[in-house]
Amino acid sequence: MTEPLSKVDSAVQGLSSSPPKEKAHRKSSSVPGVPSVKEMYNTKTVLKVSVETQKSGWKINTSSTSVEDKDILTKQLVTPPVRVIDLQFPLGTVVTARNKFGVTIKDALDAIYKTQKKKADDELTEPYLKGFEWPPAHPSWEDEMLKVKEDERDHTREKQWGTLLIHLSSVPETSNVGGGKKKKKAAE
Repeated sequence: MTEPLSKVDSAVQGLSSSPPKEKAHRKSSSVPGVPSVKEMYNTKTVLKVSVETQKSGWKINTSSTSVEDKDILTKQLVTPPVRVIDLQFPLGTVVTARNKFGVTIKDALDAIYKTQKKKADDELTEPYLKGFEWPPAHPSWEDEMLKVKEDERDHTREKQWGTLLIHLSSVPETSNVGGGKKKKKAAE
């Protein structure tokens, strides 16, 4: 047994002939001008929900592309834009919409649809999106925060700063936010 080791034999004995591979580092998801929710909370920047999301008439178990006005899909969900935002259903389920360039209305609708796509129409009591609400903009939000234990209050405030409440409806409600022209009735 005096024959020299071949490459296969050396690999079996733990002597690798190839150099160790470097681990790939995850690229940063930060884009200039698109702050994180934590940065928004620290600076107390107020989020404003896009008006186009209100009364879109979109059914939550259908694709986001089924929205009547396709132009709203490319608009930012909130102003100023954020990378990540949680969307909370009335019963407490939370889904997250993400986009490193700023969460769009399409990103939010896709996140909702992903959780609802397998549900049949008769399973949903309120299948239509009525709109979103940012909890800190609600008049009673500060009163609600006072009810939270003092040691948990700051964490709860920060968490709710990056959350939008989803409001649903049993009937499709649409609004003419786009500013379309009214059709004149034909003269008789």
